[in-house]
Amino acid sequence: MNDRSDAANGTLVSVEKAVKTYRRGGESINVLNGLDLTVPRGDFLALMGPSGSGKSTLLNLLGGLDRPTSGSVNFNGQRLETMSDGELARWRAAHVGFIFQMHHLLPMLSAEKNVELPLLLTGLPRAERKKRVEAALKLVGLADRMRHKPGELSGGQEQRVGIARAIVTDPDLLLCDEPTGDLDRKSGDAILDLLRALNEAYGKTIVMVTHDPHAAACAKRTLHMQDGMLVEEPAR
Repeated sequence: MNDRSDAANGTLVSVEKAVKTYRRGGESINVLNGLDLTVPRGDFLALMGPSGSGKSTLLNLLGGLDRPTSGSVNFNGQRLETMSDGELARWRAAHVGFIFQMHHLLPMLSAEKNVELPLLLTGLPRAERKKRVEAALKLVGLADRMRHKPGELSGGQEQRVGIARAIVTDPDLLLCDEPTGDLDRKSGDAILDLLRALNEAYGKTIVMVTHDPHAAACAKRTLHMQDGMLVEEPAR
């Protein structure tokens, strides 16, 4: 992984006038309502808000997992909503790492094989894949657990494998959806320390959805969502 502590300033990803509407039966439900967001390169942003406020929907737009009903999502000069499904898949593989509350590891595979999965889409030779997997697991402190399967790891260690999998392609953007939500405080703090290190030492841009003020305090800034919009402060 490249050291990007001196990463260039500038906007990495922005959302402009994003509206997201879902159909449920005969009813239209607006989840995002003309939302604007700018995420500078090297930012560590926490998104907070009640369930149903649109946080995960926004995260999905930033990661190209969904498209806005109207409005635009721009990543380093590229408009994601204009890409085909195939183009978006290739873009995600090259630029985005996802970290979820549930780490979604394959139980029959070892840690190293789970981490290697995103690299299988890149066409890298086996030796280079092995080198990257070892570096990612070393970075998250699991060099000695490479051949252990998920059932042989603690919850915190499983989440570290999930983080290693997210960073093994050296992505520009890490999107985290409640990354500490299923962990005890000690394990959660270790994960937050790791995310902070990825941001500060390696220049990774991070957007993290969380309900936990303690987790949000580890970010550089916090924005609140309510009714599909960003608000200065949550309603009391």
